[in-house]
Amino acid sequence: MPDSTATSRASTPLLTLITQESMDGDYQHVAERRAATTSDSETRPRHRIALVVIATFGLLVTVAAVQTSQQSGVSDASRNTLISEIESGRDSVADRQAQIVALREENVAQQTKADAANAAEQEAVSQLNQLRATTGFGAVNGPGVRVTVNDRPDGTELVKDTDLRLLINGLWEAGAEAIAINGQRLTARSAIRNSAVAIHVNVRPLSPPYVVLAIGDNRTLQADLLDTTTGLQFRDLADSLGFPVTMDNEDRLSLPAAPERMSDLRWAHEKTPRHQANEHQQEKETQP
Repeated sequence: MPDSTATSRASTPLLTLITQESMDGDYQHVAERRAATTSDSETRPRHRIALVVIATFGLLVTVAAVQTSQQSGVSDASRNTLISEIESGRDSVADRQAQIVALREENVAQQTKADAANAAEQEAVSQLNQLRATTGFGAVNGPGVRVTVNDRPDGTELVKDTDLRLLINGLWEAGAEAIAINGQRLTARSAIRNSAVAIHVNVRPLSPPYVVLAIGDNRTLQADLLDTTTGLQFRDLADSLGFPVTMDNEDRLSLPAAPERMSDLRWAHEKTPRHQANEHQQEKETQP
């Protein structure tokens, strides 16, 4: 079977065939050039992209290396700084611990001083209270003896200051620790004096009966009173003048403190045997 292309080529006029073949060749050439151009244009960008990728990768590697090196230096510096801070912190902790130990020792020393001061204060307060009780400027409580003395019932004989002084001196000598007359506490500055008819104690007038409270050993105070010279004189005087006298032991007596104005002591002297002799002589001269 004859080829259709060849039959068509044989039947085509010569001029038309030449024109067609020339145009086909031109078309083919143009197509080939376009294909080559397209291939080159596609290949060049790919090479460029590859170069850019490689350059970027190299740059990244370089930057990473530089950063790694810098970080290594920074890490070394940070490590050294951290070690230095740790050592400094240890030194600071050691200093603080030494200060704590020193402060504890000082605290113990101060506490010891405070305890000693408190003990001294308590002792001083105890001594002060004892002195107040002894001198009469502090209220006291305790066992003792109640002595009540009154004027003669018919009024012919009145109790005088000298009579009460005999009783008071006898109680002191018998061991009384504190004495009060009708609520007036006796001190080293107390005076028992007659002013007109009334007896004054601490510059306060008293009225009979005269109640004398004496704190002391109530088991022996009455007997010891009668063993003193002044105690015997008082008993004999009361019997001769007819003064009613009663003595009672008490388990608890309460004596007030002397007035504050009585504590204003301006001067004092130690009692010597000479002073005692003068006082006894004055008492004898004032006795009836």
